[in-house]
Amino acid sequence: MPSHPTPAPARAITGRRLAWFFALVPILLALAVIAFVPEGERETSPLDTLPAGADSTLAVELEEQLPDDEGQVAIVLWTAESGELDQATQAELTEQGIGLLSQSGAEAEGQVASGAPDGGSGQQGGPPGGGEGQQSPVVVSEDKTAAFVAVPVASSSATDNIDKVEELRTQLREDAPDGVEVQVTGPAGIQADIGQVFDGADIRLLAATAAVVAILLIITYRSPVLWLIPLTVVGVADRLAAIVSTNVLEVAGVAWDESTVGILSVLVFGAGTDYALLLISRYRDELKTTESRHEAMAHALGRTFEAVLSSATTVVLGLLTLLLSAIPTTRGLGLACAVGVLIAATFALVVLPAALVLFGRWVFWPRVPHVGDPVLVDSRGVWRRVGDAVSRRPRTFVAATVAGLAVLSIGTLSITTGLDPADQFLQRPEAISAAERLGESFPAGTSDPVQVLTKDDPQAVLGAVEEVDGVDSARVTSTGDGIARIDAVPDAAPGSDEAQAVVLDVRDAVADFDDTHVGGGDAEALDAEEYAASDRQLIMPLILLLVLGALLVLLRSVVAPLLLVATVVATYAASMGASWWLFQTVFGFEAMDTGVPLLAFLFLVALGVDYNIFLVTRAREEARDHGTRTGMLRALTATGGVITSAGILLAAVFAVLGVLPLVVLAQLGAIIFVGVLLDTLVVRTVLVPALALTLGEKFWWPRKVPAG
Repeated sequence: MPSHPTPAPARAITGRRLAWFFALVPILLALAVIAFVPEGERETSPLDTLPAGADSTLAVELEEQLPDDEGQVAIVLWTAESGELDQATQAELTEQGIGLLSQSGAEAEGQVASGAPDGGSGQQGGPPGGGEGQQSPVVVSEDKTAAFVAVPVASSSATDNIDKVEELRTQLREDAPDGVEVQVTGPAGIQADIGQVFDGADIRLLAATAAVVAILLIITYRSPVLWLIPLTVVGVADRLAAIVSTNVLEVAGVAWDESTVGILSVLVFGAGTDYALLLISRYRDELKTTESRHEAMAHALGRTFEAVLSSATTVVLGLLTLLLSAIPTTRGLGLACAVGVLIAATFALVVLPAALVLFGRWVFWPRVPHVGDPVLVDSRGVWRRVGDAVSRRPRTFVAATVAGLAVLSIGTLSITTGLDPADQFLQRPEAISAAERLGESFPAGTSDPVQVLTKDDPQAVLGAVEEVDGVDSARVTSTGDGIARIDAVPDAAPGSDEAQAVVLDVRDAVADFDDTHVGGGDAEALDAEEYAASDRQLIMPLILLLVLGALLVLLRSVVAPLLLVATVVATYAASMGASWWLFQTVFGFEAMDTGVPLLAFLFLVALGVDYNIFLVTRAREEARDHGTRTGMLRALTATGGVITSAGILLAAVFAVLGVLPLVVLAQLGAIIFVGVLLDTLVVRTVLVPALALTLGEKFWWPRKVPAG
């Protein structure tokens, strides 16, 4: 193999005297942190997932200033299992409703309007038992098959909200009259069901991810022992990353949500194991030419250090661009994952090589490498045969792969973004089915009214709202400290185009009021779509510039970086198009979550460039001694297997996000799964070599590399 100077740090990390220090001390320190330092904590806020400065966000900010703001509203829905709710049952439900409001500390009057229409859609005089002249808090439908009451749920955290909603559901089922089904929906119910998705999610994700990594490492190394070392190192790095990143977020005052640690774990396992595969592949080859395992690892680390460091730096910088997002939890995800990748790369470049050399060659058993064995780069394996096929007709392979990617990309032209509330779950929870049933007997928007918060004259604002077509009813539901809240019940189902049109019409109607803002679920969805588009326009080009800059610095050329960036963009477009086809025809998804395109772009471009770096840095190394043409073929021979293994592993790890029944995570995992497989099996192993072979030494322009 070519002889190149080995950096002093690589010799220190893998040397006989200090290897144990670099292997054990970081692991012991990490285990101490894991044992004694808890993950960061913070109280969740309704503003965490709302774009800063949006109209709906300003509405929530005003709502939180109301003196009687008691948290989110849960809507309790009773429905007759058959027939109607008779007078005795209505009286019993009225007593239960009054009791629920009493327990919550809310006044019976006024809470009706949290979801109730003002008249004409329900029984307003109150059924028997409500007391003479007293308006019942329970609203009965005109067809008398259903009734509901809106109950405030005051909670200090997402976990507290889950507990209180579940307690409410348990109590209601115990007290439900015979022949009556009871369910809980409304904002509090929906948030509780979302929260339950993440209850124990970290453990499930960690177990599933570790299992996938273990299985693929065993298949890759075909050794009953070797896989344990990288899995242990990456596993410790993952737990350390979860603690360090959440504490960094807490200190920095950056918001995060339940999905942050799960995505962080998937990314740390994926990136960390990718780096481990590259290092161990090179180490195995070095053991075939070097007697001392310490020298072999020093050589391997010296030759992979630049590629791994460049890759990790690019990913970290790409993740940090999320700090420019308008969504607080997206900013938190970017910062947390950047910290995680730094820890993963550090463990892969310091702890893993030191740990491996503490063991003998026997850890590779039964495929123990010996001096004199043929090295991978000189083999005539499958990747050399692929390279030879590409080299015979490189222009044909360029045209064919580009055409294939273009065909797959066509689907991006028809992508629809924005999930309805009912479409956010893979398995429909109680809150969603109850909201749909509520819409059958009451105005469709009862479960999620348009909320107008104002510091202007509330009666004037109310008059303007009542004039809007599509508003079934509206009333002032809360006042205090110069702020009023108006709930307007639309006659369209939440999440529908008609409901969002009502929001836009309400905003137009109150546009002349200086301090009036429109919120609610549909308003938040509209603003999320607008600000997500703004984020994409700002952050996507910046990610490309960072990736291009990193490749320019690493390769010290112009043509190769431009082509490599073009390939990752093509991969992203093809994966989005192919995934959209799968979503519509296989999974039945009618839309893509608004945040998915940006996150998919970040992960596919930032992680996809890893494989570019692994291949091209090796090609540059081989070209020094063998020329561009032979150097690229040797690089493909040497890295084809490890890049394929790394890509399959990364794709499988992101697919693990599907263990959580949230559509947004399933979609993100599916897109990255498709994209990474395209990247490793087509782009990195066919298109990039074909481009290099077509251009020859011009591929490295303006750098001079032998033509071979």
